[in-house]
Formats: sequence, structure tokens, C-alpha cells
Amino acid sequence: MINKLIYWWIPVMNMKHVTILAVLVSTIGVTSGCNRGSDASVKLTNVSYDPTRELWKELNKSFAADYAKKNGIQVDVEQSHGGSGSQARSVIEGLPADVVTLAMYTDTDAIAKAGLINEGWQERLPNGALPYFSTIVFVVRKGNPKQVQDWPDLIREDVAVISPSPKTSGNGKLSLLAAWGSITLRGGSEDEAKQFVSKLYKNVPVLDSGARGATTTFAQKGIGDVHLTWENEAFFEVAESGGELEIVYPSISIKAEPRVAVVDKNVDARQTREVAEAYLNYLYTPEAQEIIAGQHFRPSNPDVLRAHSKDFQGVELFTIQQIASGWDDAQQKFFSDGGIFDQIYGPTSDAAK
Repeated sequence: MINKLIYWWIPVMNMKHVTILAVLVSTIGVTSGCNRGSDASVKLTNVSYDPTRELWKELNKSFAADYAKKNGIQVDVEQSHGGSGSQARSVIEGLPADVVTLAMYTDTDAIAKAGLINEGWQERLPNGALPYFSTIVFVVRKGNPKQVQDWPDLIREDVAVISPSPKTSGNGKLSLLAAWGSITLRGGSEDEAKQFVSKLYKNVPVLDSGARGATTTFAQKGIGDVHLTWENEAFFEVAESGGELEIVYPSISIKAEPRVAVVDKNVDARQTREVAEAYLNYLYTPEAQEIIAGQHFRPSNPDVLRAHSKDFQGVELFTIQQIASGWDDAQQKFFSDGGIFDQIYGPTSDAAK
């Protein structure tokens, strides 16, 4: 319609009309190139992992109100959730994420290696782009009938374990690494750790693709005796169960570090960089940190974490550097094709026999 109007007007233009038309075309170009519903609104897409739906629903509402108050612009944040690895592949393949808030460093870094996120993305936000952290805990049936207390209980023949696939889920990867570290950081060898996780996955009857799917399998379908899951997901699961489930903290578990990043190539194309950067920086404000704590993620702000210390049970947390040289090494060693998980869970592994 606009193009037809311009072509109709051209034969009768004078210099004044040319100037007006130039401004009109410029305005149309800027507006059409920007991811905005109007001059007073912006749309962002946040691609995240499975058990963060409730967290981002609250954070998005709080950020939108804060940004509108300060800037007079309405921000609408669209969410995408799924297994962290699957989400990363979707972004690489074209899902137009303005920001990614994935479970695993390796998933975000894979997007960077694909050329969508600029180098040094970890240094562009406070605390190494880590606004909160978490860990892996156990969820059991009411009364803990199998008396599951710690990692060694998971390899008993009478215990069925639910955990999502380490191939597609950050929850799945972290659960395997937590189990591995429970052996090697308590004096066991890597051979013993491999035997342990092999026995553990022999007790896993279902490997869902993401954390929320595993929650459904355990809590709604009633499959399994213990569920390995994110701490925040455990609280959600227990609250939804109406007293039918309980949380058990193992003596040791991995420190989960879900870092966040702006997807540079996308925000530049969509002209949303300013708002996207403000969105992620908002996560470090006292207001956002309180929301994070209220959703049972452990806030990066030490003062807020300390104020909520009663909400987070003490557990010995270890980092990836204590069981591998880093996340790239862990990804290659444990989760690549032919890696440790394939060795213990593939068609020729002991767990599959």
C-alpha cells in the first residue's frame, strides 16, 4: 500500500515533496527493520531451558514495568523453553533469539562458535554473566519409602531413577556430572566413577529430552522412585504434588552455572540491542535478585543470598573444574559421540544389557 502511494505521488512531486518523501521512507525503513510493534513497544525473544518458565514469567513482568516507567517503552518478552542443548541448536539453526539464558556454558558457547554471539560474551555482564546458580537434588515419594539419602542409594537394584537425557538436557548433563563427582571427589578413581554411573543409568527406565518432561514422568505419570533435578524444579514439583513428594539433599552435588548472553547477530539485525542489554543487566538489580531467590534459584548477590540462607539447604557444591579442565573438556569427555555417556548407555554398553 505504501509503495503504491509513493509511486503514484512521484510524477507530481516538487522539491518540498521530495524532502517529505525522504523522511517518510527513512521512517518506514527504521520501523520495518526494528522488532517493534509501535514506536512505544519492543519485542524480545528469550530462549531458555526447561525449568525456568515460572522464573522468567515473573522476571519479565517486573522488567517490563521497570523499563516502561524509566523509558516510556513497553517491552514484550516472548519465551522459548526446552532441553538446553536442543534450544542451542534451534538458535544456531535460525530461532531468532535476542537473548539466551541456557542451562549450560557449552550450549551458549556453541552459539558463540557459530558466529551469533561475539567473543568475550562472559565478560560483558557482572559475575561472569552468571546472575544466579543452582544445583542438582533428589525428589522422592512421600515418606521416602526406598530410604534414598545419597548417591550410593541410586545404584541399588530396587531403586528406579528418573533423569533427562544428557544428550539434550542441561539437567541431564549436570546429573551425570554430579554423580561422577560424588565418586571422584570422595576418593574414588575414574574407573570406579564410570562403573557407578553405568549402574545408575541401568536404573533409569525413561530418558526424557528435557527437565520438565522428566518432572512429568516422575510426578504425574508416577514412574520411578527418585528424580534427579534442579533445586528450583524440585521445589516446584513438591509444591504441585500436594504433599505427595519430598526433597532430599545429597551430601555433595555440582554447582550449576546457567550463564546468560545477548545474541549479537540477532539484536543488531532486529535493532533490539539496547533493550536486550538492559534486560540482562536488570537481572543483577536487587529487585530481580529477590525474584530469583523467591523462585528457588540461588542469587549471585551475596547479600540477597545470605538473606535467604534459610531457604537453601547446605550442600557441598563442586565446580566443573574439579572434575574436568573446563566445560569444553567435559563436553568432549562425557557427552560427545562416543564419550562416556555413549559408552555406558549405548546399545553395547553394560547399562543397555
